[in-house]
Amino acid sequence: MDKSNLLIIVTVISLFIAFFLAFFLLTVKNRNKLSNSLFAFYLILIAIDVSEPIFSLIINRPSNLGMFRGTFAFLQIPVFYLYVMSVCYSDFRLKTKHFFHILPFLLVNIILIPNFYSVDLISKFDFIKNRQNMIEFQFIHILIHIQLTAYIIAVFLLLRRTKKLYLENFAGTNVHSYHWLFQFTIVLTVLYSVALLKNIFKFSAYPEVSEWIKIIGLVLQMFIVCWYLYKALNHPDLFRNIDSKLKLVSDIISEEKNIESSFINEKEHNEDLVKLQKYMADEKPFLDPSVTIQNISENIKIPVRELSVLINHQLGQHFYDFVNTYRIEYAMEILKNPAKTKVTVLEILYEAGFNSKSSFNTAFKKHTGNTPTSYRKAL
Repeated sequence: MDKSNLLIIVTVISLFIAFFLAFFLLTVKNRNKLSNSLFAFYLILIAIDVSEPIFSLIINRPSNLGMFRGTFAFLQIPVFYLYVMSVCYSDFRLKTKHFFHILPFLLVNIILIPNFYSVDLISKFDFIKNRQNMIEFQFIHILIHIQLTAYIIAVFLLLRRTKKLYLENFAGTNVHSYHWLFQFTIVLTVLYSVALLKNIFKFSAYPEVSEWIKIIGLVLQMFIVCWYLYKALNHPDLFRNIDSKLKLVSDIISEEKNIESSFINEKEHNEDLVKLQKYMADEKPFLDPSVTIQNISENIKIPVRELSVLINHQLGQHFYDFVNTYRIEYAMEILKNPAKTKVTVLEILYEAGFNSKSSFNTAFKKHTGNTPTSYRKAL
């Protein structure tokens, strides 16, 4: 089997997977409809991008449609960025301002009008033949490099901020969802880097290397997308916890430095701390796996803003770690209890407020230096 036939086979398989998964996401009944729709659109854009070998068989000459198809690459990373926003923020909605993300796509197509879209077929052939020297192509390649770099950085910064907000306001196990969304973004970054390398070879003296890189990229891309969707669809409640209006404690502290009066005096600080500790000891809200800083704020009548500063800044702990400390202490008491030696570690972790074994083991080892099983054996 020669390289061109292999490329067509891989392309057909990739198109089938992309369109099938996109159709599934658009039709499945799920509360995360906007996120699903954005990811489906992202898959469709991938399909459009990888369809070049099939498209070339149908239209084997330069055409406006073919060139227009190629410019859809400028929509891929912006749509992925909007998708990440939609899964991170529960209040995310598409707004008019988000349409600014299509400006590079529009700009590229406007630039191509004079010397490609509006000329005859012979001029189109000349344009493609001399593309390495055409100012339009040079601009397009520089622009897509800049776009990819800017959006990848923006995605990583968004995930970093969202994770911090989660740790400061929530105490469930959903923080792990950001770990693998972060990993997925890293993998996509590598994949886009490979695509850029492919383009470099495409316009070099070694275009055949570009074809092999394209085949490898197509295979990897579909495996990655399938892996991600498998994780997302098997854990539909991992995301959509953070309100985009929430502020980081560091931002709150910075704001308060500009206010003449003290945010909270020492006496009030001590009173709030005593109230918080008493509430945690008496009511044990940490036993609820979905407890949030808002829940505790409502029950002890301390504003969320002040409580967040108290825990995250004054105590020097994320709310996530603060609550898990109480959970681990509670689990340790059960493990020490001679009357509960037959209670399994799995039963203990659920009783203590955790809802996954991995998060329990990680928190327990961080707090004690041992795994729960090792701790019990050492008693």
